[in-house]
Amino acid sequence: MLPDGWHLTEDVDDFLVRAGEFLGSRPALHNMSLTDIEKLRMRKAAGREARCAVFGRLESGAEVHAAFCLTPRGRLGLTRLSAEQADTLAAHLSGVGLAPTNVLADHETARAFAEAWQRRTGATPLPFWRTHLYRLGTLTAPQPRPEGQGRATEGKDREQVVRWCRDFCVDVGEQPSIDLIDAGAWDDSRFGDRHFTFWKSPDGTPVSMAAATSVIRGMVRIDPVYTPAHHRGRGYAGGVTAKVSEAALAAGATDVVLFTDPDNPTSNALYQRIGYVHIADFAGYRFPSRVPKAG
Repeated sequence: MLPDGWHLTEDVDDFLVRAGEFLGSRPALHNMSLTDIEKLRMRKAAGREARCAVFGRLESGAEVHAAFCLTPRGRLGLTRLSAEQADTLAAHLSGVGLAPTNVLADHETARAFAEAWQRRTGATPLPFWRTHLYRLGTLTAPQPRPEGQGRATEGKDREQVVRWCRDFCVDVGEQPSIDLIDAGAWDDSRFGDRHFTFWKSPDGTPVSMAAATSVIRGMVRIDPVYTPAHHRGRGYAGGVTAKVSEAALAAGATDVVLFTDPDNPTSNALYQRIGYVHIADFAGYRFPSRVPKAG
């Protein structure tokens, strides 16, 4: 039997055997870990990832209580941790020479780890992301219903999908994704594994777009939702989000989730009108290059 504490591995399949049930126990709250790990698993299976990710689980009494995924690019995704657990993890990662470039988690966990990492390494955390997490309750059709209809994108739509994803990233200041798109590394971006849907006006012109992950342990995350500025204010985003949400439920999802900008009351109100319920707040912190502590 393994001792209690953090257990690290680079074997994603072994990790999922041991921690998959825990991750699937709260799929809405664990949506980032589930999507990141599945993408890494698929890349490994296809032989497309030379660098290794690191996966960790916190065990006590042979039961998994928390987990993390440290991607090859250094993003650390955490499930919920207490301040003590965050400090233990920071000590463990620092001790084995692993240095995340940033951390993403629920607000309290992200802050606790950022503070622990600063104590352990001297690296001052820089907040860069905060968001509301919504989970779909009862899906409600938008009222009034926007003109037009939704349709799944096809191969011929790829250029427009890529362009709109880039425009979305410009709007939200997501430079790493812009860099990947501009470098032609679409599959490496966070959009590469998404399923896209257009909302079309009555004349067939795409006027809005939403995407969703595949179903992973009952969870689907909708991301992104984008409407070009000149088409906004006509309900298209609500129409396409409802369409994608309906498709997720039809595919067997039990938890359909999405993130929203807390500073955008329009989008928050829109999602609530079609049945989404705010369940948590998430945050992200960046870390500069590791600074050895004196002494």
